[in-house]
Amino acid sequence: MFVPVAEARAVAVGALRRLGLSPEEAAITADHLIDCELRGLGYSGLARILSIADRGIGSPRPVSVLRESPVSTLLDGGDRLGYVVAQRAVQIAVDKATAAGIAVVGAHNTYYTGMLSYYAEQATARDLVVLLASNATPWVAPHGGTEARFGTNPVCFGFPGADGPVIWDVGTSAIVHAQVVLAGRLGDPLPPGVAFDAAGAPTTDPAAALAGAFAPWGGHRGSGLAIVVQLLGVLAGSPILPGELTDFGFLAIALRPDLLRSTEDFKRDVSQYAEAIRATRPAGDAPVRMPFDRSAAARAEALARGGFDVPEEVLAAVRAL
Repeated sequence: MFVPVAEARAVAVGALRRLGLSPEEAAITADHLIDCELRGLGYSGLARILSIADRGIGSPRPVSVLRESPVSTLLDGGDRLGYVVAQRAVQIAVDKATAAGIAVVGAHNTYYTGMLSYYAEQATARDLVVLLASNATPWVAPHGGTEARFGTNPVCFGFPGADGPVIWDVGTSAIVHAQVVLAGRLGDPLPPGVAFDAAGAPTTDPAAALAGAFAPWGGHRGSGLAIVVQLLGVLAGSPILPGELTDFGFLAIALRPDLLRSTEDFKRDVSQYAEAIRATRPAGDAPVRMPFDRSAAARAEALARGGFDVPEEVLAAVRAL
């Protein structure tokens, strides 16, 4: 069902306010979710509001600073929604890195930190190189296993470029938690080979997968990267195995390129390298793309259309809130 951007945002803000978020928190979260929709990632868009409602916001405390230096901050998220907590963490990292050249900011006691490339765009727009990582509830089995030991654990790198940023944002599980939840809402099966049930048998049933474990992305390589992200979240203050939708760890590292070389020269080289990648002779009919190219093109197309498509069941359920 086609929904205009302004209408979708108004519906999102209204539903989030009804769930108990403040006007500022609802606006921050809605902007993030709408960007997911614009980029064709609907499972992380308006449908996430239904998952927030299922989880409930509880009785969150104010976000507090536990440790701070000129180049670092550690935040206690107060069990507040991750879109809000991670946004604050990234803003602190951007401000400190702009002033001091480098910054490390961690946050814990939060959940649903969202799409990391959303934050990376903000950092690269300020001419910063950025690394972002977020651990989560153990929903994913390590390579060779069938029991969950780490989260879907996205990691993201961003580099400012003269002709736009280079951003790589990837989850380390074979399927994203939000995709599994949305498949369950819509009554759709999962692709084969991405999940196990509670007994360790392969499954395509979303409910069985949520009671069991997802497979890691990329075999032992993706599994190893997921372990790294899990420990980066622990560095930010999370427990080694966070509870169900609670106490995720989020880490942001940002730095100015001019710590090492001219920022403008670096941005020029980033863009030249991106073009060299795109100019690679393709193995098939499709041209070679840089990471984020598809996402950026989808957003531009959706903005030109003035909106995007949302499953009717999802929109009706969000409206009902």
